[in-house]
Amino acid sequence: MTSKRMKRLTSLMVAGAVGAAAIWTAPNAAQTTKDTPISLRDTFQVGNNGLCEAQIVEPEAGAGLFDRRYSIICRDAAAPIGTMWVVRGSHADKPESRFGVPGATCRRAEEAAPLEGLAGAIELVCDAADSPLRSRLIVGEIGNRTYAASGFNAYASALRLGLSSLATDRVAQGSVDIPLTQATDALAFARQQAEAISADQALLEAYRRSNQGEFAEAAEFFAASAEVLSGKGAIDARLNEGLLQSNLGNYAEAERLFGLTRAEANNDPVLSRLQRNYETIHALNQGRAQTALARVNEPLANEFGDPDALRKLTIGPAIANRLEAESQSAGGTYSVTLTPLERAQLLDGQANYLRATALRLVGRTGEATQFLRAADTAMAEVRDGRVESIIWLRAQVLGELAEVAEIESRPAEAEGFHLAGIELLQGRYPESPALQSARAQLAGFYARSGRRGDALALYRGVVEDAEGRPLPALRSLMTPYFNLLLGSEQGIASDASAAADIFAASQLLQRPGLAQTQAVLARELSVGSDEAAQLFRKTINIGRAIERLRSGIAEMEPVAEMSRETAQLLAERQAQLEQLQAEQAQVLESLAQYPRYRAVTGSAIDLDQLRGILEAGEVYVKLVTLEERSFVIYATKDDALAYEAAIAPEELEEAVDRLRESIAIAEGGQVLTFPFDIERSRKLYLSLFEPVADRLSAQRHIVFEPDGAMLRLPINLLVTDDESVERYKERLAENGDDYDFTGTKWLGRGTQISTSVAATAFRDVRAAAPSDGAKSYLGLGENTPIGEGAGASRTRAALAGGEDCVWSPNIWANPIAADELYTAAERFGAGAAVVTRDEFTDSKIRSREDLADYRILHFATHGLVTAPQPECPPRPALLTSFGGEEDSDGLLSFAEIFGLRIDADLVILSACDTAGGATVGATREAGVTSGGDFALDGLVRAFVGAGGRTILASHWPVPDDYDATKRLISGLFETDGASTAGALRTSQLELMDSAETSHPFYWAAFAVVGDGTIPVRR
Repeated sequence: MTSKRMKRLTSLMVAGAVGAAAIWTAPNAAQTTKDTPISLRDTFQVGNNGLCEAQIVEPEAGAGLFDRRYSIICRDAAAPIGTMWVVRGSHADKPESRFGVPGATCRRAEEAAPLEGLAGAIELVCDAADSPLRSRLIVGEIGNRTYAASGFNAYASALRLGLSSLATDRVAQGSVDIPLTQATDALAFARQQAEAISADQALLEAYRRSNQGEFAEAAEFFAASAEVLSGKGAIDARLNEGLLQSNLGNYAEAERLFGLTRAEANNDPVLSRLQRNYETIHALNQGRAQTALARVNEPLANEFGDPDALRKLTIGPAIANRLEAESQSAGGTYSVTLTPLERAQLLDGQANYLRATALRLVGRTGEATQFLRAADTAMAEVRDGRVESIIWLRAQVLGELAEVAEIESRPAEAEGFHLAGIELLQGRYPESPALQSARAQLAGFYARSGRRGDALALYRGVVEDAEGRPLPALRSLMTPYFNLLLGSEQGIASDASAAADIFAASQLLQRPGLAQTQAVLARELSVGSDEAAQLFRKTINIGRAIERLRSGIAEMEPVAEMSRETAQLLAERQAQLEQLQAEQAQVLESLAQYPRYRAVTGSAIDLDQLRGILEAGEVYVKLVTLEERSFVIYATKDDALAYEAAIAPEELEEAVDRLRESIAIAEGGQVLTFPFDIERSRKLYLSLFEPVADRLSAQRHIVFEPDGAMLRLPINLLVTDDESVERYKERLAENGDDYDFTGTKWLGRGTQISTSVAATAFRDVRAAAPSDGAKSYLGLGENTPIGEGAGASRTRAALAGGEDCVWSPNIWANPIAADELYTAAERFGAGAAVVTRDEFTDSKIRSREDLADYRILHFATHGLVTAPQPECPPRPALLTSFGGEEDSDGLLSFAEIFGLRIDADLVILSACDTAGGATVGATREAGVTSGGDFALDGLVRAFVGAGGRTILASHWPVPDDYDATKRLISGLFETDGASTAGALRTSQLELMDSAETSHPFYWAAFAVVGDGTIPVRR
C-alpha cells in the first residue's frame, strides 16, 4: 500500500477523541422542550441566541435541602461568568454579604429596566480594589425565596436573563450581548481574558478546535494548557499537543513532546494507553506501518489488569471542564461520570482500530477486519454507544472497513461503510473538516471505481460546502479530483471551467506551515483588547453557537414522526440559526476592514474574480504540490488553463535543494558561493512551466503563488532558453569565469515578478488604500552584539522547548552594518530616520507609538526561520539588540510583529531567509530538514497583518561584496513613481550585466511579496 493511502487515512486522526473525558448524551435528549420547568432541569439555555447556558452546581455548605445554585457558562469566557442562587429566606436587605464579591464597594446600577418575574429586584454595580473588572449583583424576592445573580458586569444581559428564567420557571426570551466596545468595562474584561486564557479556557479551545479538525490552532492551545497545568492534566495536554504536531508533519517536535511524557504516563492506566495510541498514530503519520504495529502491540508498562484499580480513580475538575468543549448538542446535557475504566475501554477500542490500520497497510487485511469489529464493539459497549465524542472514532473505523472492503474487491460493502461513516459525522458534526474529509474519501473511491460523474459531483460538493474555509486534510485526498478534471492524457485542461474548479479546490489546501502560523496569529488576535480582537472573539463565539444549533437541528431532522413539541423546538432552533447567521455576516463585514483579521482567516475567491483584477500583460501562476503530483494554474485577464507539472513534489524538493546549494551555503559563520547550476535551472523552468513557457516569459508582470519546495526559491533565477545554457558551457570550455553569467535569459530579466501568499491576499493588497503615514522612511538594524552574560540567558526558546531550544549568543555577534539604511535615508531627507544599536531592541520597537507614521519600514538584520535544534520547531523572528527590560529577549518574533501597529506601503526585510527557508548550511548544522515555508508564512504574513501592504524579503543572506545589497536597495528609490517590482528589476539588471555580480547570489535574493505594481514612493 502506498504512502498516499496512509496519509489519506491518518489525516482524519483527531486528538482528544478519547484523550479526555467524553460527552454522554442521554436518550431522547433532543425531545427536551421549553415547556419543561426550569426548576426540574440541571441545565438550561440563557437567552435565545445560544451563547450562554446555566448549569446546576452543588450548593454551598450549610445550604437548605431545596436551595439551588447555578453557574453561567458563556462561550467566550475563560471561566463561568456568573453564579445564580435560589435560597430560602430573605437576603435582599444586605445582598453584598451573602452573594457579592468580598471587599467590593457597590452602588445602584443606573437605568436598570424592570426584571421579568422580579419587578422589585435591585441591581448593584460593584468595584473591588484588587480587580480591574466591575461585577454586577442582582437580588429579588418571591414569597419566602431569594433569587440572586452575581457576575461580570459586562455580562449583565446574561445575568438578567438567567435570573428571570429562574424567577418565572421558564427560559426568558432575549439575546445575550457579548461584551464589545459598547460595554463600559469591555476593555478591562478583554485584558483579563488576555492574561487568563486560563488552563480551563485553553483546554476548551484546544478540544473544540481539535474536534473540528483544526489541528494547528488546537496545538497552540494545548501548548498553552501544558505550560500552566500540572500533574496528569499537563501530561494529557502535552500528549495531545504531540499528536497534533505529528498530524501537522512536525515529526521531530512530536517526538520531543512524547519523550517528555513517556515516563510519567506509564504510571497511569489511562495516560499510558493514550501515549501508546498517540505514538502509534505518530508512526502511521510517517508511513512506518511496521513500527506502528510494533508500538500498538507493546505491553503496557503496567497493565492494570484489575478493573477495581480503574474504578477507584476519579475524574478531576480539569477533565470535567473539558466536557464543555465536547458538548455539541444545542440544549443537550452531558455527564461528568465517564469513568477512567470507561475511558480505558475506549482507548483500547482505539488501539484495535490502529492495530487494524497497521495490519491493512502491511498487507494483512484478513487480520485487520477482526480488530475493526472488536474496536467498534468496545466503543459501542460504553454507555450503549452514546459517548458523543467517540462518533469521530467510530466513523474512522467505518472508513477503515471501507478501505479493507475495497482492497478485497467488495465495492458495494466499501461504499456502504463510507456512507455510514458520513452519516455518523453528518448527524453530530455537520460541516466539520472531518465530515468533508470523509466525503472526499468516498469521492476518491468513486474515482477509482470508474464512477466519474459521482466522484466529480461529490468533490464539487465538498469544495462548495467549505465556502472558502481551509481544509488542510484535503491535501492528501484531492489528487483524483484534479486528475478527473484534467482528463486528457497530456494532463492539460484548456477548458476554463476545469481550471476554475481546480483553482477553487486548491485554495482549501492549506499548507501545514501556514496553518500553524495562522494559529499562532489567531491566538494573538483572540487575546487582544482592541476592537478588532473583540470582533474576532465575537465571530468565534457566534460560530460556536451556530455549530451547536446545526448539530442539534441535524440530530432532530431525521425523526420520522415528530411530536408537536419537538417540531416547535426544531422551528425555534432554525429561527435562532438564521438570526445568528445574519449577525455573523455583519460582524465579518466589520472585521474584513482589519488587516490583522485578513492575515489569520481563511477565505477564497473564484477564478473569474481573480482574472477580473488582473491587467493586460499580467499573469497569476499558482503552484499546487500534493502528495505525488504537482499542478499549475495559469490565469490572465483573457484566459485560464490548468495542467500537471512534469515534476513530482519529491523531485522538486531535490531540484530546489541542489539549486540552493549552488547559490550559497552558510558554514561556520561564513557564506560560501559556488558556480550556479544553470542547467538545472533551465530544466526546472521546463518541468514547471513547459506548457506555458513562451507565454509566461513574455508577460509584463508575473504574480507567482508558490507551494512546496518553491517557497524556498525565487523564480526570477529560472532560465528561459537553451541558448543561455549553451553559451555558458562554451565560455567554460574556453577557460572562462565559471561565476560569469552575463547575457543569461533569466525569467526575471524580461519581466517583473511578485510573490503572492494567497489569491485573496493579492486581491486585498491591490485594493488597499495608500498609507496615511506623514513620514517617508524608518530604517532599523545593526544590533548590539552580546557576550555570554545576562543577555544570553534571556534568549527565547522556540516553542516552550526548554533549554535545548535556546539560540546561541553567537548569532548576535555579527550584526548587519547599517550602511544601507543610511544610504536609503539620505534619499528621503528630513522625512527619514534610522534606529540602530541600543535603540534597536525588541522591547523599544514593540513600545513605539509612531510606527504607523512611516510609509516605508526597512529592517536590516538577521532573520531566523529554522530552529536551534531539530527537535525545536521553527518560530520565525528578526534579531534585535537586547533591552534592559525583563521581557526583552533580543528577538522580534512573528507573533510580536503581528501585534505592531504599522501603516506602511512597503516593508523591506533586508535579512537572511525572510522570504524562504533557511540556508542549506544552516539547516544542516541544525539537523533540520523541514519547515522551509515558515518564513514566507510567518514573518511576511505577520507584517501584512500588522498593516504592511507590500513586503520586500530575501531568500538568503544578502551579500555585501561589490556593494551588491546597497546597489539593490538604493536603486529602489531612484525614480519617483516607479513600481516596486519594476524598480527592483532595474537594480537587478545592473548587477546581472556586470560579470562580477551576474551570479544569482548577488541579485536574485529579494522577492516582492504582495503587489509589485504598487509604486515604491507614492
